[in-house]
Amino acid sequence: MTRKTAAAPDTAADDPVARFEGSLSELEAIVSKMERGDLPLEESLQLFERGMGLTRVCRTSLETAELRVRNLLDASDAPAER
Repeated sequence: MTRKTAAAPDTAADDPVARFEGSLSELEAIVSKMERGDLPLEESLQLFERGMGLTRVCRTSLETAELRVRNLLDASDAPAER
């Protein structure tokens, strides 16, 4: 069973959807913590920095997904070759 647990993070890291969802979930947790307003300044800064990194990951994932959708739409609009 240890092998399955160890393999799960690798699979998630290779799956762009899982990576996006994990990043978004972590970002939501960070926002919730910061919104409470009871964190020390240093921890707030560390969480803010982590949140900015997660935001970049999410943005890149969304841009990649958008490109894939556009490519699929372009391919479906192209005339069939015979």
